[in-house]
Amino acid sequence: METQTSERMYTQWSPVFMRLGLGIIFIVAGAGKVFGIGPKSTGGISGFAGFLAQLGVPAPELFAWIVALVELVGGLFILAGLFTRYMAALVATDMAVAIWLVHIPNGFAVDNGGYEFPLALLLLAIALILSGPGALSLERAIFGHELLPKTRRRAHEEYTKA
Repeated sequence: METQTSERMYTQWSPVFMRLGLGIIFIVAGAGKVFGIGPKSTGGISGFAGFLAQLGVPAPELFAWIVALVELVGGLFILAGLFTRYMAALVATDMAVAIWLVHIPNGFAVDNGGYEFPLALLLLAIALILSGPGALSLERAIFGHELLPKTRRRAHEEYTKA
C-alpha cells in the first residue's frame, strides 16, 4: 500500500515538467507572433498573417491573432498550471493544424521543416490533457483541486484516493 501512495506522489510531478517544457516553448512562439520579438519572431501579427495568407488560410489576420494568443496565453496558463487541460487542448489543436497545413509536405525531419518537432509538441499536449496539471499548479493552490467539470472531478478524486 505504501508503494502505491509514494508512486502516486511521484507521478503527480511528471506533469509539472511537461508543463515547463510546453509552456516555455509556446510562450516564446506566441511572443514571436504577437510582438515580433525573440528567436521565433514572425515579424509580428502582420508577418504571421502574411504567412497564413500564402497558405490559403481564410481571414488570415483573424487566424493570426487566434493562433498567436492561443500560443502566448495558452503557454502562460500551461506553465502556471491554470486551466491546464483546456489550454493543452487548444495547443494540441494548434499543433495538429500546423502539422497538416505546414509541416507534412516537408517530411518528418525537423531540419527540413518537417513535422518531427510539432508532433512531439502535439503528443506532449495530449499527455497534459490526460494527466492534468500535476502537483504544483495554480489550480490546486487557488481552488484546492483541479478545475474539472463536477462529474469528472468526482471520478478523478475517487481515482486519486484509491
